Amino acid sequence: MEAVSLMKRVDTKFVFHVSLVPLLLEYIKEQYKVLKIGQNRMMTYKSNYFDTPDAHLYLMHHNGKAKRVKVRIRNYVESNLFFLEVKKKSNNGNTSKKRIPITSFNEKLDMNSLSFIHKTIGENYTLEKSIDNQFNRFTLVNKHLTERVTIDSNLSFNGAPFYQNLVILELKHERINRHSPVYQSLSSMGIHPMRLSKYCMGMAKSDASLKQNIFKSKFNKISKINNL
Repeated sequence: MEAVSLMKRVDTKFVFHVSLVPLLLEYIKEQYKVLKIGQNRMMTYKSNYFDTPDAHLYLMHHNGKAKRVKVRIRNYVESNLFFLEVKKKSNNGNTSKKRIPITSFNEKLDMNSLSFIHKTIGENYTLEKSIDNQFNRFTLVNKHLTERVTIDSNLSFNGAPFYQNLVILELKHERINRHSPVYQSLSSMGIHPMRLSKYCMGMAKSDASLKQNIFKSKFNKISKINNL
């Protein structure tokens, strides 16, 4: 798994109805293996996200800034691990993630955490908890390529379900590879990439006062997929 940890990578996201997952897995079963931890193939992820009081990190994404940041504490439940994670997206679309281990969820970030965030992003933001989420994930690893696939379902924000028939697949690779078996299979099923931030969708769905006009078309598309 270390060989495909891909802390620096390109992410390609696809959104589709959960009923299509078995068909996709049938198409690609010879090219991938399923990540297993102990006896578990389906993992639970819980996250606390942090933003400025005026939602600056959210608005960076909404306003189309190429360079943007997410800050979260993530609990990998089955492994009983907690990490403070900072994800950065660059001008060229590459994603990098840096993280440090911590012991538990915190509503407030301590000095060590704030120092790590400052060193990672070069900014001294005032950060507070903005939202929490939870979802289930299983992960596929390509047997031949440096490529990892995560398939997320049962997404919720602040305890409220978020389109429960929805699946979000992320294809994580060193560079965009449209010859990937997953990419090719999804294309043959009529499923094409969609730019989507789970964090931003959750913030917009949870707080109607936030600027969110740029996401309205995405919500319409997601709702149609969910109701297929």
